Amino acid sequence: MTDARFEDADEGPLRLSADDAEGLSVISALVQDAVFPITEMTYARPRRRFAIMVNRLRWEDQPYAKRAGRPVERVQSLLVFDEVLSVHSCGLDRKQKDNVLVLLSVSFEPAAEGAGQVILTLAGEGALALTVEALDVHLRDVTRPYAAPSGKVPDHGV
Repeated sequence: MTDARFEDADEGPLRLSADDAEGLSVISALVQDAVFPITEMTYARPRRRFAIMVNRLRWEDQPYAKRAGRPVERVQSLLVFDEVLSVHSCGLDRKQKDNVLVLLSVSFEPAAEGAGQVILTLAGEGALALTVEALDVHLRDVTRPYAAPSGKVPDHGV
């Protein structure tokens, strides 16, 4: 009998949660370069929930897709933040309904007793700041993967 290998796993939708900065960094890496229309953000104040439906690049599949000659894939995913007390934006015009945003990173700036701010950095100098009572983040794929329309992996020149 041999040890299990990551490459042998069945492909399935991601379902991840994070309640600390380390877990959030994993989710941030997976949603880097996700694109979404500005209309796909919602804040349900009574439920203290902020959610975005994103089209994320399947970073976890890139090494295998490249080796197998498969196309670059995206998948629609729901990115949910619970325990949100308020949402603020900078550099966004919510009236521009055709605006498509690119998510670059998600970070956490802690405050007292588990509270803090979640910062969603967007391309083009935009940002969202979520004041949270506690860090409670979920990422869940909700569609099957599809070939990325651009057919390319974003290049940040790093």
